[in-house]
Amino acid sequence: MKTETRDGETEIFIIADLPQKAACTKSIADIYRKRWKTETSFQELKKQFNSEINTSGHPPAALFGFCAALISYMILSVIKAALCAVHRVQKIEKEVSSFYISDVISGVYRGMMIALPDEEWRMFHRYTESEFTEFLLRLSENVKLSAFRKHTRGLKRNRKNENMTLKLLMSQQQNLLL
Repeated sequence: MKTETRDGETEIFIIADLPQKAACTKSIADIYRKRWKTETSFQELKKQFNSEINTSGHPPAALFGFCAALISYMILSVIKAALCAVHRVQKIEKEVSSFYISDVISGVYRGMMIALPDEEWRMFHRYTESEFTEFLLRLSENVKLSAFRKHTRGLKRNRKNENMTLKLLMSQQQNLLL
């Protein structure tokens, strides 16, 4: 691959049962890449915005919850696009946590809705698309990315094997003492 995956891979292996006449290898890879992008979006939507809510069997409530999460995801996508335009796509994708951005958005939003009267928001109604884009890019220049840094966790330790190793060592020590 010319570009790495988000995990830094330069090769991917795809197994398909399509006949060669149906599609070439590159077409299949392109289709899977688009599908992964969509699935990743829905995974992030579910994780960051709690789009799976307990609706007690009320489909309209489930649809409303999903739509609210989808709108929130679109807002997050616009914010990340502005950050990518200013700070490089690779840096944002590799180092910036959507969780932390979402957390700040939800917390700051609640405070702003209490502290700022409706008149303060009216200026945004007059912005054209290009004016709003320029505004977002100016804001993005001042974002401290370190506040939104991803924290990748290390490998999980296999405690079961550790306990077995410990037991084995202790039993060998006891055998030596006897």
